[in-house]
Amino acid sequence: MDILLLGLNYKTAPVEIREKFTFSDDGTARALHLLSQTKSIAECVILGTCNRTEIYVVCDQLNVGRDYVLRFLAEWFGVDKESFKQHLYIKGNEEAIEHLFRVVCGLDSMVVGETQILGQVRDAFLLAQQLKTTGTVFNMLFKQAVTFAKRAHTETGIGQNAVSVSYAAVELGKKIFGSFAGKEVLIVGAGKMSELTAKHLHANGSQHVRVANRTLERARILAEKFKGDACTMEQLPEALLTADIVISSTGAAGYVITKEQLMPIMKRRKHRPLFMIDIAVPRDLDPGLHELDNVYLYDIDDLEGIVASNLAERSREAERLEGMIADEIVAFTTWYQTLGVSPLIAALREKAEAIHSEGMRKMENKLSNLTERELHIIRKTTKGMINQLLHDPVVRLKEMAAKSNGDDVLDMFSTIFALEETLERFEREADWEKEKKTLVLS
Repeated sequence: MDILLLGLNYKTAPVEIREKFTFSDDGTARALHLLSQTKSIAECVILGTCNRTEIYVVCDQLNVGRDYVLRFLAEWFGVDKESFKQHLYIKGNEEAIEHLFRVVCGLDSMVVGETQILGQVRDAFLLAQQLKTTGTVFNMLFKQAVTFAKRAHTETGIGQNAVSVSYAAVELGKKIFGSFAGKEVLIVGAGKMSELTAKHLHANGSQHVRVANRTLERARILAEKFKGDACTMEQLPEALLTADIVISSTGAAGYVITKEQLMPIMKRRKHRPLFMIDIAVPRDLDPGLHELDNVYLYDIDDLEGIVASNLAERSREAERLEGMIADEIVAFTTWYQTLGVSPLIAALREKAEAIHSEGMRKMENKLSNLTERELHIIRKTTKGMINQLLHDPVVRLKEMAAKSNGDDVLDMFSTIFALEETLERFEREADWEKEKKTLVLS
């Protein structure tokens, strides 16, 4: 069996293409149900986020599996295959495994190191597992990937440094205040960046938001998002008296707040610390404000400098993760390559158990004077001898199956111990179980 991935993301497809390939919550369940019944596909997981749609399958042949998944996508979304094939990436086996590990720990995200994708991968896997569209292979692979991502975020700093202007502002504020609990945020203007920064500050504990704007109605609309209040620009001096954090993003031609305006206000505030973030271009806040005691002023360049530094730090952490991912791939591949050993070992043990049971039956018939205790000792001793005899062949089989000629080794082992009939029965039983699952799903 092979592991196959077909997907498209923000790197390969513009948003107008990505939005055509979005599964709804109910749609994902129905799609998994349909895909799992498709010929050649044994297991499947669908991962859908705003930035990517990916379908992972276990199939009997890569080329055949690829064709079936392409046909499924075309029919499910009602589009011609040729219209989206150029936006797809198709990866098989080790490449697909590596891609999943990179995705789950945030290395393939638009914001490197973000943690939201970990939860999305976990939820996609749990849904597929609940619907019984995963099996031995994906149950192992996705559990290993999720566990690895948790460890990666714990052991590295991949997600610890702010890599957006709004998060950088929050990071700076924490250095000044320690905690935002009970702090008041004053938004000057109704800019998108100001709103986003206020959102992050609010999420980090700031409880009161006030919006000052030339148009009072627009200020009220933004303030309602944070259950705050609004005021006009004329009321700005009074608003500055109680604010702890000021975020400014207006389209004004000159400074909205000058050093001269703030000096008397700071005296009335008794020089309580004031954290000011200027995200406007041209600037809203007079650079001279920085000269005032207890005023901490940062403009867009300051924040972008922090972002650039943090991106460099995340890049270094990403290099560490690449090495960790390589180790995970080796671990999974080794397990996967020896997966075919399990039926052989089961068949060998079943045959040994049958021989042992038949031998004990004949002994009991011929030696009818033996007590139950004596029979128990003989049964236990002979079973131990059989287990010792099987131990070395089983160990060597696992070792040799992981090598490049592993399939030939498995065939030879099956022939030497005459396990063909037992393996064929196992396969028939597995096919029947799959057929029963299909009947239940339908």
